[in-house]
Amino acid sequence: MARNAYRSDLTENQWNEINPLIPAALPGGRHRSVDLREVLNGVLYLNRSGCSWRQLPHDFPPWGTVHYYYRRFRIDGTWQKIHDRLRERVRRKAGRKPTPSAGIIDSQSVKTAGKGGIAVSTRGRRCVAANVM
Repeated sequence: MARNAYRSDLTENQWNEINPLIPAALPGGRHRSVDLREVLNGVLYLNRSGCSWRQLPHDFPPWGTVHYYYRRFRIDGTWQKIHDRLRERVRRKAGRKPTPSAGIIDSQSVKTAGKGGIAVSTRGRRCVAANVM
């Protein structure tokens, strides 16, 4: 049964681009009974909507299955391969080299020793006993 498409679903071209990067089923186990395109659509829906795993709509594969593949792809580097492929494609389209030649890391300093709030406007107290000696 076909389901209505979500805005986060992969298009046919997007799926054709990343499908070769999806690892084959593990040898010696059962054959895959889940559509990995629907699993990826579930991950993209979660990312886009911000809902929890258990709130994944029922027209996707079960949330446990989606989470299993998400975690497996994170551990084996599949997500990194997909990211690298898509980054290279975007850079080529923009007329750049496929891989960046430099990276920029920006950090912002935060002052932690300064006082703020009521401490700034409160007058310091003197210890009268210390001045006696």
